[in-house]
Amino acid sequence: MYNISENITTVIVALITLGILGWGYYRARPYGRVGILAWLQSVVLMAPWLLFFALFAAGIYLNLVFVLFLLVACTGLYIYLGRQLRTIATKDPENQPSLKTIGDSQLSSNEEETQSTQDKIANTEPQKEQTPEFIPIPSEDLQKIKDIFGIDTFFTTETIPYQEGAIFKGNLRGDIEKVHTQLSVSLKEKLGDRYRLFLIESPEAKPVVIILPSKNDPQPATTSQKILAVVLAIATIATSFEAGGLLLGFDFFNEPARYPEALPIALGLCAILGIHEVAHQVLAKRHNVRFSWPFFLPAWQIGSFGSVNRFESAIPNRKVLFDVAFAGPAAGGILSLAMLLVGLLLSQEGSMFQMPSEFFRASVLVGTLARAILGSAVNQNIVDIHPLAIIGWLGLVITALNLMPAGQLDGGRIIQAIYARKVAGRATFFTFVVLVIASLVNPLALYWAIIILVLQRNLERPCLNELIEPDDLRATLCLLALFVAIATLFPLTPGLAGRLGIGG
Repeated sequence: MYNISENITTVIVALITLGILGWGYYRARPYGRVGILAWLQSVVLMAPWLLFFALFAAGIYLNLVFVLFLLVACTGLYIYLGRQLRTIATKDPENQPSLKTIGDSQLSSNEEETQSTQDKIANTEPQKEQTPEFIPIPSEDLQKIKDIFGIDTFFTTETIPYQEGAIFKGNLRGDIEKVHTQLSVSLKEKLGDRYRLFLIESPEAKPVVIILPSKNDPQPATTSQKILAVVLAIATIATSFEAGGLLLGFDFFNEPARYPEALPIALGLCAILGIHEVAHQVLAKRHNVRFSWPFFLPAWQIGSFGSVNRFESAIPNRKVLFDVAFAGPAAGGILSLAMLLVGLLLSQEGSMFQMPSEFFRASVLVGTLARAILGSAVNQNIVDIHPLAIIGWLGLVITALNLMPAGQLDGGRIIQAIYARKVAGRATFFTFVVLVIASLVNPLALYWAIIILVLQRNLERPCLNELIEPDDLRATLCLLALFVAIATLFPLTPGLAGRLGIGG
C-alpha cells in the first residue's frame, strides 16, 4: 500500500515538474537565444533538487561529497549562463527589460516586479491625492525635487501627486545604482533628510521614481517593545530548559532543582538562537541599517520557534535585504549542522540518549545523514545518540521554520530579495495553504499558520532601490537555503525509510 501511494506521488511530482519546465520553455522560445539561456538557468537551479529527490524516491541516497560536487557544479553553470545573458544585454541594451521578465517568468512566474504597495503607487490616479487624510507635497518642495532630475540621470515625462509625495515617470539614463545614488544625494542636498527617494519598476516594466516623506520611515522600537523582547527572551531560556528536561525524561517546571541536567541542552539551543540573531545584527550594521531586537517565540517542545524582527530604517536595496535576512539562518544553520554531524560521529553504544528509530524518519536530512554516519545502527528499534546530535537537530528545525517563504520571516524576505515582491506574495499564500493542510495531521503547522496570519503575513517594505537585483551567488544561496529547510522539515515515508534501512 505504501509503495503504491509513493509511486503515485512520485509520478504526480514528476508530471508537475515536467509541466513547469515545458511551460517555461514555451514562454522562453519567443525571446530566442536570450529566452533559452534564461530557461536553462532555471533548469540548472532545479537540477540538484530533482536529482536528489528522484534518486531518494528510488531508495538511493547520495553521499555528502557527491552532493557538494553537484551543488558546486550547478552553481558554476548558473553563474556562467548569467554572464552570457549579461554579455548579450550589454551588446543589445534593449534586451535588458526582456531579461528580467524572462528570468522572473521562468524562476517564479513573476512577469512584473510589483506587489500591493507598488501597484497602488504606480497606478495611482491624480485625483486620489485629494483624499483628506493626506497633505499634498508643498509646491516649493515639489519644484526643488524636480530640479534633481536631468537628462543624464532620470528624464521625467510625467509627475503624479501621491499622498504626501509624488510619482515621477520617465526614462532612466545610465547605470541604475549610480543614478539612484546621484538622485538621492541631490535630494538630500536640496531638502535635507525630509524625503526618501524610491526607484522601482512599474507594471509596464518602466522605472519610476517615488518621493515620500521620511517621517513614514520605520520607527525604532519603543521602551515597552524592548521590555517585551526581554520578557520573551527570558521565557525562551526557561522553555529551553523545559525542552532539555523533557528529552531527559522529567518536567523542568515541576523539578527546577534538576536544572544542571538540562543545562547543556539549554545552552546549546541558546547558542544557536544567539548566533542567529548576532549574525542578523552584524550584517545590518555592516550595511548601515537598523534591525530590531529579536522577539523570541518560546516553545516548550523544542525550546523556541525562533524569533521575529523588523527593520527600523529604510532598506537601501534588495542585496541588503537578502544579506541581513540570510545571515541569521546561515549562521544558526551551520552551527546546528555542525552539532548534528559531530553528535552523530560521537554516538556509540552507551551514549546518553536512547532514541527510537522513528526519530530519524522525522526528517529527510537527519535520516540520510544518520544512515550515512551510523550505518546499520539505525536498523535497530532503539539507537544510542550523543546529546549534540539532538541539539543540532532541534537547531535545524528552528532554522528551517524561520526559512519558510512567507511574509517577514527570514525565508519570506529572502524570496522577496531574489524574486521580488509579487512572487513573495504568492509564496506567502502558498505557504499558508500548505500549513493549513498540514495542520490536519501536525498541530505545529497550525501554530505557524496562525503566526504567519497574525504577525508575519505582510511583506517587507519596498527597498529604496528595487531595481538592483541580487547576483547569481545570492540566488544560488537562496535555493540552497530552501532546499535545506525542505529536507529538514519533510519526513521520510515508511517505504523510503525501509529502503534506506532506517528502523526495525
